[in-house]
Amino acid sequence: MPFRKNEVPELYEKMLLIRRFEEHCGRLYMEGKIRGFLHLYIGEEAIAVGSISALREDDFVISHYRDHGHAISRGMEPQIVMAELMGKVTGSSGGKGGSMHLFDISKRFMGGYAIVGGQLPIAAGLGLSLKYKKQDAAVLCFFGDGAVNEGEFHEALNLASLWKLPVLFFLENNLYGMGTSVEKSHAAGNDLYLKANAYKIPSAQIDGMNLSKVRLHTEQALQAIRGGEGPVFIEALTYRYKGHSVADPSNYRNEKEVKEWESKDPIVLFRDQSLADGLLAQDDVDLISDKVDSIVAEAVKFAEASENPPPEALYENVYL
Repeated sequence: MPFRKNEVPELYEKMLLIRRFEEHCGRLYMEGKIRGFLHLYIGEEAIAVGSISALREDDFVISHYRDHGHAISRGMEPQIVMAELMGKVTGSSGGKGGSMHLFDISKRFMGGYAIVGGQLPIAAGLGLSLKYKKQDAAVLCFFGDGAVNEGEFHEALNLASLWKLPVLFFLENNLYGMGTSVEKSHAAGNDLYLKANAYKIPSAQIDGMNLSKVRLHTEQALQAIRGGEGPVFIEALTYRYKGHSVADPSNYRNEKEVKEWESKDPIVLFRDQSLADGLLAQDDVDLISDKVDSIVAEAVKFAEASENPPPEALYENVYL
């Protein structure tokens, strides 16, 4: 494993926190306490934790609408995230951004974007600003397989390659764009990383359920980017255990496929391997589980106790 021993409990805790947080979000949605669209990150935790843990504080992160895991991995407080999901004034955007628009400039987390592929040109712009200022920070840009068929994808990769921008394009391929499988929507099938070849961007396809591999490939990519070699493209094969959104019954997937991917649960795999390697003890696992439950419970309590935005807040931060 590419980790220090004292780092392993923290990584396991972060993945488990995302999982328990998202499970609570699903229940709160059913209770009518979270409204609008809600896209859960359950099953993909190794990608957010493995990649973001390799970043520096001065690096940027930008994401798509399934952004809770990225926000928490980047250090946003769970109670602030939960308050935003519930539309409360104590949320990261005062309750007006919601699930798909988490944002925290202090963490250089530049937000989730509801428009498919909308974050890709912004990532290129962030990379251009870093290069213009001669800073060696990098941009980590997450997007899904659905975004690969958008025009912004090709425009962003083309400019990033031409100008050697410090951007790590990180594709989370969970095999379905809403309810349409990758095989039915992409001529390249599951080998979407090959599309980066057209723009002469180094690319790789990795196991997105394996935190160690995600971390290792991210570190290698960042080393090349910081060395001035230009952008890098990583495609991580992963699986969302829930529907596209909470409203999606996900009946387009068969039970055999779901069970096969559930057997690759990234949290279970990382825990068991860490226990076998002596990097984690069972006492650590038990303590972390209790700690995570407490953090999530406090986040829910904080959000429920927070006020709704006043009506006049509708006219704040509106630019004409």
